[in-house]
Amino acid sequence: MSLFEVAQLAHRGRIAFSSGVETFLSEVEQRFAVFPITARISAQAFSLPASYPRDPGDRAIGATAIVQGLKLITADELIRKSRVVPTVW
Repeated sequence: MSLFEVAQLAHRGRIAFSSGVETFLSEVEQRFAVFPITARISAQAFSLPASYPRDPGDRAIGATAIVQGLKLITADELIRKSRVVPTVW
């Protein structure tokens, strides 16, 4: 989902990559663990409390962090304020 959101930002012209968005995303895949959106993550995403942002992408990313037992790196104030997912920033 994070790769999808980066591609969306590039498509909207909010960010740009000298090597192109596909090359950048491929490099991310090579350097980091990219987790699929599984059945468990999908169910968890919509089990998050109302205090967590409603955006489906944010929910998928937060649920992935919870299911994988990871801290989420985010500057999103609403996600951090919800205190549903452990965050770093």
